[in-house]
Amino acid sequence: MEDIEDLLVGNGVGGAPPGFRLPLASVGFNPKQNKNKPNLEKKSHIQDSIIPGTQTIYMKTFGCSHNQSDSEYMAGQLAAFGYVLSDNPEEADLWLINTCTVKSPSQSAMDTLITKGRSSKKPLVVAGCVPQGSRDLKELEGVSIVGVQQIDRVVEVVEETLKGHEVRLLNRKTLPALDLPKVRKNKFVEILPINVGCLGACTYCKTKHARGHLGSYTVDSLVGRVRTVIADGVKEIWLSSEDTGAYGRDIGVTLPILLNAIVSELPSDGGTMLRIGMTNPPYILEHLKEMAVVLRHPCVYSFLHVPVQSGSDAILSAMNREYTVTEFRTVVDTLTELVPGMQIATDIICGFPGETDEDFAQTVSLIQEYRFPQVHISQFYPRPGTPAARMKKVPSAVVKKRSRELTSIFEAFTPYNGMEGRVERIWISEIATDGIHLVGHTKGYMQVLVVAPRSLMGTSAIVKITSVGRWSVFGELIETLNQINENISLKEEKFSLGKCSPCSVPVEICACSREAEPCACEPQSCEGKISMEEGSVSRKDMLPENQNGQNLFKWLLRRRKNHRQKRVENGIAWGSKEKEERDRGCMNHWGLVDRVLLGGIFVSILTIVALILHLGFW
Repeated sequence: MEDIEDLLVGNGVGGAPPGFRLPLASVGFNPKQNKNKPNLEKKSHIQDSIIPGTQTIYMKTFGCSHNQSDSEYMAGQLAAFGYVLSDNPEEADLWLINTCTVKSPSQSAMDTLITKGRSSKKPLVVAGCVPQGSRDLKELEGVSIVGVQQIDRVVEVVEETLKGHEVRLLNRKTLPALDLPKVRKNKFVEILPINVGCLGACTYCKTKHARGHLGSYTVDSLVGRVRTVIADGVKEIWLSSEDTGAYGRDIGVTLPILLNAIVSELPSDGGTMLRIGMTNPPYILEHLKEMAVVLRHPCVYSFLHVPVQSGSDAILSAMNREYTVTEFRTVVDTLTELVPGMQIATDIICGFPGETDEDFAQTVSLIQEYRFPQVHISQFYPRPGTPAARMKKVPSAVVKKRSRELTSIFEAFTPYNGMEGRVERIWISEIATDGIHLVGHTKGYMQVLVVAPRSLMGTSAIVKITSVGRWSVFGELIETLNQINENISLKEEKFSLGKCSPCSVPVEICACSREAEPCACEPQSCEGKISMEEGSVSRKDMLPENQNGQNLFKWLLRRRKNHRQKRVENGIAWGSKEKEERDRGCMNHWGLVDRVLLGGIFVSILTIVALILHLGFW
């Protein structure tokens, strides 16, 4: 068997246009050969006659969001050529497995799936970091392979595999185009890879073997993709890579330059949010103030994933992480100070070779000090071919004990206590696993579960926090913001942190608690001190003088509607007795503008009547 290794003329320049199949005549392959099975050639000939694009494909994805994006691109191309995608492996004609090489359990799961596929006599295609970083694995014998930078040729590989051929595409080339067809797992979320590979050389990391050195997409290509997905109705854009902070260093730009370019494309109504992906400390230390400005923007989640891996400088040095604990603290402290409501997630590896009890105690102390709302805790797994795999290991029993201890400490945190009664703006993008709740996120990316119709997927809403759990909070829907935000520019909003929660409702009200504590937000973002008892009043309702004549009537109707809603929320029952009382005293609730308008209408009617009577006498 010979590998397909980019035998196309000019392929190194970019290959076929996005979404187009490369001509099979220019691709070299050999069908599977087995001297003990002379009828194999006949079987291959029969399979050659199968009509491409009529089969069903089962896809399984392991690993990070970058892998998920690759799978969505591969699914998009297969669907564009007529293949049916299915979640049912049994009914599929071929299995496509996108793999992850970060941890041993992920690779073990891949091995199990490949074994199951073979026993089911399913044609197999394996993609992702495992075959790219370890192409000679015994488990990959007899299966077709597509590399991480060859996902734009997945249709070829699938077609040849269905014919009975074993093919491989592993050579590195130019980055896959961003405008390939794509089938998103969540139609409201676009996972946008901004670069592949990284600049680091961590001693435990196998991903570098697969993804390689840093390769960044241009700012223009990424901004173009952002425009496209916003037009497609995407409500969240996740920037993804092996190290977001290193973006652009190979092409002469920086991450803040990209972020500012993307933010300028986001809709001013706050309907589409940006989430910045994982970044290692070394590459954002020099950009912390610029990053803080972006993270304060109303259309950017105030959330960042910054792995620390260990609280010990000695272990960080052994990992070759290229920063110290003090520098990590600088990142966290600076962003927390400059960005109201900032939330930071981090990663910890327990039991790295050479880790002493004192080293581990320093890690525990760091986690206890910062009480991060999200900590991804994992045991050290030696990955073949990495320097750490050759280091003296900590006994596995000790590694497991430390992992359990740190997990127990982290799970004892109660990050959302005291949130009950607060009002937050959330962006709803998915359905909870229970099938009942919708999942939304606050600007600080706190997960909020609400009971609401699925028609609210992809919308923004105001909710009141009713109860809290360990991993998320529960909210009660107050109102949706789709129409309220229509003409409001969020880019001029400012945020301030005080007794109330961060003003994550920048176009509405300051999200203070129901206890009517004084709002510490700036006047620009809160229009003065407004407690919840004053009702959910939008800026349009608070500033009628800014409305032109043609919108005045709409404004009045909206104001009356909000007034009625406020009375309902305050517990007014519209029974017969209350209705009579309302009818008798309703004028007492009308504001000055209401009375002026009513008076104007009354005067107009009298004028018309007088004119008619006057003309009648003539």
